[in-house]
Amino acid sequence: MKEYIEKNRDRFFEELFSLLRIPSVSSKEEHRPDMQRCAERLAELLEEAGAEDAAVYPTGGHPVVFASRYFSDDVPTVLVYGHYDVQPVDPVELWKSDPFEPEIRDGAIYARGANDDKGQLFMHLKAFEYLVATGRLRHNVKFIFEGEEEIGSPSLAAWAAEHRDMLSADVILVSDTTMISESVPSINCGMRGLSYVEVKVTGPDKDLHSGHYGGAVANPINILCDMISSLIDRDGRITVSGFYDDVVELSEEDRAQLARAPFDLQEYKDFLKIRDVKGETGYSTLERTGIRPCLDVNGIWGGYTGEGAKTVIPSTAHAKISMRLVPNQDSDTVTRLFEKHFKSIAPDCVKVEVTPCHGGNGFLIPISSDAYRAASRAMAEVYGVEPVPSRGGGSIPILADLQRILGIDPLLMGFGLERDTIHSPNESYLLSQLYAGMESIALFYRYYGEGKSR
Repeated sequence: MKEYIEKNRDRFFEELFSLLRIPSVSSKEEHRPDMQRCAERLAELLEEAGAEDAAVYPTGGHPVVFASRYFSDDVPTVLVYGHYDVQPVDPVELWKSDPFEPEIRDGAIYARGANDDKGQLFMHLKAFEYLVATGRLRHNVKFIFEGEEEIGSPSLAAWAAEHRDMLSADVILVSDTTMISESVPSINCGMRGLSYVEVKVTGPDKDLHSGHYGGAVANPINILCDMISSLIDRDGRITVSGFYDDVVELSEEDRAQLARAPFDLQEYKDFLKIRDVKGETGYSTLERTGIRPCLDVNGIWGGYTGEGAKTVIPSTAHAKISMRLVPNQDSDTVTRLFEKHFKSIAPDCVKVEVTPCHGGNGFLIPISSDAYRAASRAMAEVYGVEPVPSRGGGSIPILADLQRILGIDPLLMGFGLERDTIHSPNESYLLSQLYAGMESIALFYRYYGEGKSR
């Protein structure tokens, strides 16, 4: 694979950059034509790589790209999942280069989507191309690339259920996660779920003069801040009634297994430029982001925020709140619990609305599976060290849906690093990780189901 990469490096860059230049921001209606254009470009690249039936399928939202290549009824089928939509680029002024004009510097590609997830799904295209071109492909391979992961995949579950037979496989292979470091590769064996809501607190029916009414009428921003601050107690635990009812406490043995992952707290703080960490009492930083749920305010606004002063008591205040959930917690249940609790703590002087946005459940996969062992063996060969099993703090809610609909487990073989700053300005992806990912994925196919029939 190394020789194939070296021989085709320039072409690989041209093809990947053609994807990165398309501003496929799924959350903004103005980019709907770009979503279609990106899906069509992916279908072209899949066909050029050796897929037999690459096509773009409409959904209730943005399109799905599906392609496959058949080898034999007697071998395993791998379903490769990825997403071609990206996060908005705001604040754009913090980017050192145009987010949709990819640039290579300091050994990395800089662009929105360079890692998440165009760069990572591109590794699968090229590993597949290599296997087809060299006659090494010995599996049935299917690809499903969606355009709504960054907005919670609202259309894919229904589409997948409708096309269940077409998507049938033995494992879902995913590269949309990070590893511990370049020197300590890891494979995520679980991810957290998500409940995402927007709240609105309304006081007076119009903005009021803060001199005429200040101290006599409730300020929705003040009330909202009080309500939010009460959602987490002094020990870092979420106060929503019933929130922890379905949280499974890990055994000391399981916690010891997770603690095998090397972690330098001071290095972590230095990287983030913080003086100290904060979280639930009794748990380490890695446990707080992997095996414990959390609640965070992702955005808050209200009143006047323009230049200069405007002395008003605002009519409304708003916030976006996300709750990361651990396996066994149900996203819909948690959303209902939050809504009931949040309304119950509101004083009579305001009105509160809670609007569910999106969410999904977490999942765990066994590290004893043939697919996990194949991925571990492949990455050990490329990196020279056996990867550590880890638990991801992020969420890919659709994977739990696909696991349920198709009856197969996802395998999270991701190659991103924390330095890549996905979702933030100056997103990047190291070239060394791009190449190592291609090599590892190609080796995965060599070892997955080796010597076995279905």
